[in-house]
Amino acid sequence: MIPQEIIIRPILTEKSTELEAVNNQYTFEVHRAANKIEIRKAVEMVFGVRVDKVRTMVMRGNLRRVGRFTGKTRQWKKAVVTLHSGDAIDLYGED
Repeated sequence: MIPQEIIIRPILTEKSTELEAVNNQYTFEVHRAANKIEIRKAVEMVFGVRVDKVRTMVMRGNLRRVGRFTGKTRQWKKAVVTLHSGDAIDLYGED
């Protein structure tokens, strides 16, 4: 896989913004088959930063109901990437 296939999108929530400000951690939705080493290399290549640690988790799909029909949302993988102190990623396009 190429790095652009591994990193699907950044997760921008209140919790991820707090992690970014306090611990220099960024959260991404990543490809389900990607492992920590591939995620680390993809973030370093795409954003040009140094990665200290990668934590991954598989987010299970939730049950949803519309009328009498039930279904399930899709499963996806989330990665929390800790960057080296002094490095940063501009997710908002401010610079």
